[in-house]
Amino acid sequence: MNRKAFALVAALAAFGAGTLSAPVAAQQDTEQFFPLLVYRTGAYAPNGTPWANGKQDYVKYVNATGGINGVKIAWEECETGYATDKGVECYERLKSKKPSVIDPQATGITFALTDKAPVDKIPLITLGYGLAASQDGGVFKWNFPLMGSYWTAADALIQHLAKKEGGLDKLKGKKIALVYHDSPFGKEPIPLLQKRAQMHGFELVLLPVTAPGVEQKATWLQVRQQRPDYTLLWGWGVMNSTALKEAVATGYPREKLLGVWWSGSEPDVKDVGANAKGYSALALNPHGTDSVLVKDILKKVHDAGNGSGPREEVGSVLYMRGLLIQMLAVEAVRTAQAKFGKGKVMTGEQVRWGLENLNVDEKRIGELGLAGLIRPIKTSCTDHMGSTSVRIHSWDGATWKMQPDWYEADKSVIDPLVKEAADKYATDKQLKRRDASDCAA
Repeated sequence: MNRKAFALVAALAAFGAGTLSAPVAAQQDTEQFFPLLVYRTGAYAPNGTPWANGKQDYVKYVNATGGINGVKIAWEECETGYATDKGVECYERLKSKKPSVIDPQATGITFALTDKAPVDKIPLITLGYGLAASQDGGVFKWNFPLMGSYWTAADALIQHLAKKEGGLDKLKGKKIALVYHDSPFGKEPIPLLQKRAQMHGFELVLLPVTAPGVEQKATWLQVRQQRPDYTLLWGWGVMNSTALKEAVATGYPREKLLGVWWSGSEPDVKDVGANAKGYSALALNPHGTDSVLVKDILKKVHDAGNGSGPREEVGSVLYMRGLLIQMLAVEAVRTAQAKFGKGKVMTGEQVRWGLENLNVDEKRIGELGLAGLIRPIKTSCTDHMGSTSVRIHSWDGATWKMQPDWYEADKSVIDPLVKEAADKYATDKQLKRRDASDCAA
């Protein structure tokens, strides 16, 4: 597909077209097919677009550098508009092309696909989102919430607040509000926060915001009336910038406002600018263009006239998140090839094995061109997350500044919640936990 044709398809997508096909047609016997669910249209497009471009650029980069041990990647985008029903439609249409893994790109879509994945034998990568309990591979064989869940995110935020106050015991008597997207995504952290509130004696105030979040005046009136010591922002898309604007309007200190990693990107703060100074959010991934990998992508993809979006977007927070998601999908294929045959196209079942046996250690991180930017990720049969490492970055009025401290979710708090939720899911769905023989398969 030439650039003019690509522009025409993109324009059609902006007017609600359902899919955007790749310039490479899938040849299922010789190419590894990746469906790319995206939302480039609708209320969440400013955040969904750089995420999608990061994924697409990494696929192009892998192809430009020889493929996965010689196997080229075919791909096709499908527009969901962040709607669960459209996401399921995309899944049902694209699964006929024998995808090896799917990134649903939305928690609601993930919930809808979790029952389908075991039947169709297509693993789901939900990096930093999805169902928190799915880190338990003993029950959720086909779900992989790599690098963190909403429970690990909430735990890290409470640890950060405790550090600011001088210890977890200092949270007693404090009031912490959660302003959250009233959806499966926004509700996910609540069980962890309730557990922490019970443990440490702080009051948790729950303030839901109706999607997409453009109207929050009533919510921030409650914030002003409740006067919480801290407010956690669990938003996405336009909800985040609206929340920051309302915080400014009501005089709520931005230093007391902290966001999840989906509330800490450039689109969230650019319209607020200097007025958002002091706001902080979790940083699941690095950003910037200094890494070897990003420099290579600029050279081999963008300089070659094959970039998926504007050059200045490369290295932004959500672009990098999309890039990392696709990198881990490719690494899962590479890991599977080491067992089932280098230079071969891997099936969904084989890639699921690869996802369960990932070992992105320091050496491999260096080979990928990401030295010093992410921590090792090692999964197993029982651990489908692999890492809970996360930092905080703060908006200085013009850019995001990374803070040095790393936080790790407290397993003594997280693990019992995960097991309880996973056991309930297994009971409700009449599933049996995997045994040792299944883990070894």
